[in-house]
Amino acid sequence: MDIEIISPEAIIFKGNAKSVKLPGESGGFEILNNHAAIVSNLKKGVIIVKDENNSEHKFEINSGVVEMKTNTISILAN
Repeated sequence: MDIEIISPEAIIFKGNAKSVKLPGESGGFEILNNHAAIVSNLKKGVIIVKDENNSEHKFEINSGVVEMKTNTISILAN
């Protein structure tokens, strides 16, 4: 999956991922390859991106929005 995490100041992360764990408003959830299309609000917490080498990248956010469509994840984060 292609993923891009963007803040108002800059692109925080751009690359490929095996999985992404997100702090959703109604609870945490994980997006895997071929996930159904989704748009969701995010709350304060940590985004965990597992890349193709199984390395984890963690990003703290205060809030945001995620969109997943055709194996492309876009996250707008504060």
